[in-house]
This record gives sequence, structure tokens and C-alpha cells, in this order.
Amino acid sequence: MGLFKKLFGGDDACSKYSDSKGAQDENAAAEGGCEGKGSADGEPVFYADGEDEAMLKAFEQARKSFRYFWRELYWERLRIVPALSFACVKVAFSQELNGSTEVEHMWVNDVYFDGERVCGVLVNDPNVLSNVKNGDEASVPLEQISDWMFAIEGKTYGGFSVQAMRKAMSQSERAEHDEAWGLNFGDPGVVLVAYEQQEHPQNLTEHPMSVNTKKNFEEFLRGYPDEITRADDEGYTMLHHEAIAGNLTRIELLLAKGADKNAKNIQGKTALDYARALGWDHVAEALSK
Repeated sequence: MGLFKKLFGGDDACSKYSDSKGAQDENAAAEGGCEGKGSADGEPVFYADGEDEAMLKAFEQARKSFRYFWRELYWERLRIVPALSFACVKVAFSQELNGSTEVEHMWVNDVYFDGERVCGVLVNDPNVLSNVKNGDEASVPLEQISDWMFAIEGKTYGGFSVQAMRKAMSQSERAEHDEAWGLNFGDPGVVLVAYEQQEHPQNLTEHPMSVNTKKNFEEFLRGYPDEITRADDEGYTMLHHEAIAGNLTRIELLLAKGADKNAKNIQGKTALDYARALGWDHVAEALSK
């Protein structure tokens, strides 16, 4: 059994989205996806406007903070009772039409991230593009995403482009928008990225589940010591996965038990490389010692 399958019950890499519909369904159940209340299917597609500085800034903020989306999705896979009612990423799709490049920003769910590429299934119907359709699988570099959003207990996190649009709406328009989504977007001028970050600022650094499951993780490592150094078919070790998700508590336990911080995957990347690239400075510091 591969490392990622043992931990999450899914496949190991982004290629899972081109394997079978069964794999997609299995992972959709594990991740929560965009079904039900707050579904992205009815959310209007935003068209890129190169002159809209507010929206371009929103896209940039989403890319820089994407690590928080993946960290939450990582832990959602390990929860016995799902917490996310919504978890999607907005991707920029493009096509050459009539001599010009048309771009549509659309939502994908069933998301997986390997530290470099974001994979998922398109849940919008394109308005202009003909080279993609609702239900298609997508695999894009992180630089191609334009937003991300998840919701816990009806409260949204992320949604930078959504908040940029809400900020331009009147109060009544925002109320109508929010009612259509069935979610609490809060103040359009404040974008939250981590669960209860205002009440517990430490959540911005370390996910509370990483701290609270320390004992269970120690027991797991005692029961499966080979997993500490095992690499999957693409060379990812447990240390890689934990670094991508920003889990310092687990990183420290793995290092103490002999995990190889110099191990490289088939891309030639170490766990430290991913921690640095994604902005997990506290993890990068631990891996640099």
C-alpha cells in the first residue's frame, strides 16, 4: 500500500484525476467537494479583466495563500466527521478564439495538490470556451489558479475574488448574493484564511489538528516504522507531504525518528524545497537545522 493511500485512502498524485470516475467519486466523498449548500455550480463565472487592479490583486493573494486551503483539505481527509461544506479552487482556463485569447475563471472541486500542480474536476459550465466542459478533469500549475475557498459551519475562508466582487456591490446586492450561496461571507474587506484565526491567531502558524493529534501520530509511527522513510512511486515521502501541508508538529516527530530531510522526489525536490516555496517559514526553519 502506498504512503498516500495509507494516510488518506486515495491515490498518490495528481494523475488520479485521469484514472477513473470511481477514483473521483471516492475522493469526492473524502474531501467534501462542492455538493449541496453553497455549491459553486450556480456561481457566476468571472471574466478576467486585465485593467481591474482589484481583481488582479485578489488573484495574487489567492495564489500566495493557497497553502492554507491545502492544509485544511489535508486535515479534512483525516477527519472522521467531515467539517467542510465547501472546498473549491478557481482556475483560469483559456482558449484562442477568433484571433484573441478568451479566459474564464471557473471552479474545480475534488482538489488534490502535490506541491506544484493543482488537480480537480470542473464544476462550472463555460460561457465562451469550447475546449473544456463541466465534469472535465484539470491539472494546472499553482500559478494558474485565481482563487480558493472553503467553508466551515457556513463561514467562508479565502474567496479573494468573491470578496472583491462583493466589495463593489451595494448592501442589498451583497445580501442577495450571500443568500444565493447560502454562506456567511462576512465583511468583504476582511478575507480569512485559517479557521478561527481571529480567536486563535496561532492557527495561522500551525493547524490545531496537527497539535491535537500528536499522540496518535506517534502511535502510528510506532506501528508503521517503515513509513517514516518510505517513498511512493513519485518519490514523495511522508516528510514531503507534511511539509506541503505545513505541519510542524509532525515534521519534528518524523525528524526525531530518522526521516531523511534530504530525500528528493522525481522532481528533485526535498521537503524543505516545498516548505520554502509555499511560505511555510516555521517548517522550513525546522528542516534547515
